[in-house]
Amino acid sequence: MFVRTAVIAVALGSGATLLTGCFPVVATSMVAGALAITDRRTAGAQAEDTAIEIKAFNRFRERLKSEQISLTVTSFNRIALLTGYVPNEQARAEAVQLVQSIDNVRSVINEVAIGPAPSVRAFGVDTVLTARVKASLLEAKDVQANVIKVYTDASTVYLMGVVTDREAKRATDIASRVTGVRRVIRAFEVISEEELARIQLQTGGVGNTAPVSAPPPSARPLSASPATPAAPSAAAPAAETGAVVTPIR
Repeated sequence: MFVRTAVIAVALGSGATLLTGCFPVVATSMVAGALAITDRRTAGAQAEDTAIEIKAFNRFRERLKSEQISLTVTSFNRIALLTGYVPNEQARAEAVQLVQSIDNVRSVINEVAIGPAPSVRAFGVDTVLTARVKASLLEAKDVQANVIKVYTDASTVYLMGVVTDREAKRATDIASRVTGVRRVIRAFEVISEEELARIQLQTGGVGNTAPVSAPPPSARPLSASPATPAAPSAAAPAAETGAVVTPIR
């Protein structure tokens, strides 16, 4: 039996991570309360994202019973980011299929690697990096940190959210400059500035609180095709950091 827990400060916009049982799986969730009011997803989409993560956790625990497997599902606006480690291609394909079959999942971004699961120490390093990136986003004056979801695996930072192109570029630059980050992967859904202004007007024009339950016509998801590994596109080291930035298309 193997139990591992880690709690990240709520003020940084992260939830509690729990790893339990003989099968290591991480289930992540958005923090409720104050952060929820600035979320661009509808309340329904937020609830569905939480349900997707819980269902994935349970399915992995029931179907993939191996201590060599460590998987994480992070859902945002019903796009499921699948990360972690499995011993072979068969296990990876089964993990993708299990997530694809969950109700309300729009697409799966498959970033699962074949290899040994990380150590508890590596998990701790990733937790710290997530906190650092989130703190850096919160400190920035020109980006709405609470609309961006941050997850880190093996010093690779994944950024998710419904954002404009300007916000996506700025958040990526900030994350790439955090000490210890090796790579930044953009898994954003991108909307135009005009679309953001329109949905803000629909909600009274209060800050950046416009809820988005599904991508509007102008949205350009930077995600892989459903259930296919993301391929690097025009990856390049960020200035002064050496961190590689990779859009998921």
